[in-house]
Amino acid sequence: MTILSCRNVSLSYDGKTAVEDAGFEVVRGDCLSIIGENGSGKSTLMKGVLGLLKLDSGQVELHGSRRTEIGYLPQQTVVQKDFPASVREVVLSGCLNRRGFFPFYSRGDRARAEENLERLGIADLARASYRDLSGGQQQRVLLARALCAAKTLLMLDEPVAGLDPVAASGFYALLEKLNRDGMTLVMISHDLSSALRYGNKILHMSKKPLFYGETREYLKTSLYRRMTSAAEVNESEWR
Repeated sequence: MTILSCRNVSLSYDGKTAVEDAGFEVVRGDCLSIIGENGSGKSTLMKGVLGLLKLDSGQVELHGSRRTEIGYLPQQTVVQKDFPASVREVVLSGCLNRRGFFPFYSRGDRARAEENLERLGIADLARASYRDLSGGQQQRVLLARALCAAKTLLMLDEPVAGLDPVAASGFYALLEKLNRDGMTLVMISHDLSSALRYGNKILHMSKKPLFYGETREYLKTSLYRRMTSAAEVNESEWR
């Protein structure tokens, strides 16, 4: 069942065209990895899908849910890392968009927040100050927050950026379990190997889509071979 479709979408950012004629579909249970170089329009496209940026042209359709029912984990800013609130308060705030014109949390909202704290193994941190946590713990808190909003779809922008390899591996394991349990994921990643490992579909952006389809088909392309060759060159420069 298709839950999100994006057709012929173009977007501008700071007066410049950032995305041209992008299109893809997300089926329930997918993990779509969006890859590409810096400045290729990945984050802009995600913000357009979420309604955070106005489309220049094209169409985004949600099937069976509303934008307020999409969980969103953006790239974390320095200000967010120093947010003076408890872990429970941060997670509970994920329910706000679903409240609509009702600004107060319901008993169901509080139960949902507690469920997601338990789900991500951070219930013991509920009373801790968010800004005192490690980077990996903060990302788990923000994921729990996003899950409070998510009905069936979770969108993540560079979710392991800034995490050490151990924390990143643990975070990917959480995402993999969520996906197996039925949550559909759309994930921007700068890490090609992880994008290919966890995503069953690939959208390769360079302002325009260079490839969209099954991961196993992407592995057969010259585009993939160029990407892996470039990654090997970059790695050798650090040796």
